Parts: sequence; structure tokens; C-alpha cells
Amino acid sequence: MFGRSKKDKNTYGIIGLGKFGHALALELAESGADIMVLDRDEEKVRDFREYTDSAFVTKSLDKNTLAESGIQNCDFVVICMSEQLDTSILTTLNLVSLGVPHVIAKASSAEHGEILEKLGAEVVYPERDIALRLAHRLEASRMLDYIQLSEKLNISKLIAPSCIVGKSVMEVNLRAKFGVNIIAIENGMTVIETVMPDYIFKGGDILFVSGNKQGLTRLSEWE
Repeated sequence: MFGRSKKDKNTYGIIGLGKFGHALALELAESGADIMVLDRDEEKVRDFREYTDSAFVTKSLDKNTLAESGIQNCDFVVICMSEQLDTSILTTLNLVSLGVPHVIAKASSAEHGEILEKLGAEVVYPERDIALRLAHRLEASRMLDYIQLSEKLNISKLIAPSCIVGKSVMEVNLRAKFGVNIIAIENGMTVIETVMPDYIFKGGDILFVSGNKQGLTRLSEWE
């Protein structure tokens, strides 16, 4: 059973081992995180005991059952089922009332998300976010990936425009031109995490940049 006192790393609870929940839990487990998983399906839970001893079958997600599992001691709990709105909403309410510091809930619609937010959860829309990332990649041929962190802050992975090859970061000044910041540069097996002003862009550079949607789109279209 997890405890939040005097520990060095965060612990994570995953409720629901559907496609989204299983993928999330597996990624966390393989990264070495301490996780607890709950699901009604005995087979899914049994299979996941390969990755954590804290995998429990829960036929009910009422407040007492959740408390008995010890999931309230996790730093983050992600509610991964969104199809049954009543279960999603009640589980969110129960976790918040149990004092979980960070409750993250998957929403199936904007209305569902509004309710979860009012209950105190951080809301994620996996299907919408995947669609947004794909849309932005289709809009700009050089954009390899796109993540929306908020309405004003996004991260994009894109091929460096040919017009900047041979020029320095200071000379190109992407911040002034497009309002974006370079987070890192990848070229082959080399990743530069601290990009200095005198760095000279090379052919094949992949840029990781942050900024608003408009600036990132303009950069991706720059010839």
C-alpha cells in the first residue's frame, strides 16, 4: 500500500485498464514509476501483476472500496474510463473527497469535462488531442508532431526550414520572427538540449519548439 510521506518519487494510481488506461499504466511501469491499478476485469488485473504488485480487482468504486485499496495515498490518480458518465463522475468525486492531491479524469465530451473540472479534476480528452495533433501535422508538411499544452502554449517537432541551414540561432532569431522558443535540436543520434545562440543550423536538423499555434504554423510553412 502506498504512503505519501517521506518518499522521493511520485506514485500513480490508474483506474480502468481499457486501451487508454493500459497504455498509460504500462508506460509508467516501464519507466520505473510506482503504480497502483484498479479494474473490474480479473484477467486484466492478473495480467498487469507482472508490472506491479499493487493491482487489484474492484467490482465497486465507492468511497469505502477506494479507501480500502489505499489509492488515496497516490500523488496522482488517473480515471481512465469515460464511457459510463455516472461512474466517472462519482469516482472523481470520491477521489477528491479522499484527498488525492492530483485527480486526472478522461472525458468523453466537453460537457462531461466541465462537470469533472467543477469537481476538482484535471481533464484530458485523448481522442480530441490525437485528432488535434494529426490535424496540425496534415496542415504543415514539415511538422512531425504537435502537442497542445494549453490554449496559448504548444510544442511542435518539425524539420528545420532549408532557409536557416548554415545560419546561427542568433542570426535567425525565431523568437522575434514567430514568437517561438527552441527547446532542443535533434540530428541523427545527437540531441542538443541546451541550444546556444551561436549554434549553426545543419541539414537534417529536427527542431523541438514551443509557442502559440499561429507562430508554430507560420514557422512550419516558412521556406
